[in-house]
Amino acid sequence: MSSFEPVTIGIVSVSDRASSGVYEDKGLPALQEWLTRALKNPVRFEPRLIPDEQARISATLIELVEAGCALVLTTGGTGPALRDVTPEATLAVAHKEMPGFGEQMRQISLRFVPTAILSRQCAVIRDKSLIINLPGQPKSIQETLEGLKDASGASIVNGIFAAVPYCVDLIGGPYLETRDEVCKAFRPKSAIRPTT
Repeated sequence: MSSFEPVTIGIVSVSDRASSGVYEDKGLPALQEWLTRALKNPVRFEPRLIPDEQARISATLIELVEAGCALVLTTGGTGPALRDVTPEATLAVAHKEMPGFGEQMRQISLRFVPTAILSRQCAVIRDKSLIINLPGQPKSIQETLEGLKDASGASIVNGIFAAVPYCVDLIGGPYLETRDEVCKAFRPKSAIRPTT
């Protein structure tokens, strides 16, 4: 029996072609693999593969929040193309916006490609759930969540997930504990619980 608090996480891949079977979705496996590596908590995933339709995305996010997901991560649909509506669908269900997440994701991605300024990832809070839009490519998902490290493993740029556990604490969610070698969560000393 784990001493870590169980958590339910919604993972949503937004893609017209993957959801219609034109090609295999790589977003959901990438999210699940990274979260399984990063978290010590027992995780129950609620995966969804859906098309780029704003009303459908919004409805899926609401459904996952109501199903008790403390965290919902989406991948895909955040660019400037006409069918890219994930940020609009996310903002439509928001109770609070969390702009720092999108700002940091773009800062990380700009170290690799100048087109990172075209990404429109955002993060919001709905009820007691944190919803974050991530990039569409598995490599970019890992980079934005985990951050960048030098050859010795020292952090160059913090990934956004370092701030996720404390944010989830503040909105009344479960106490998320990370594996430091993947992503060291940051909490003020007063918010750190002793490990058993």
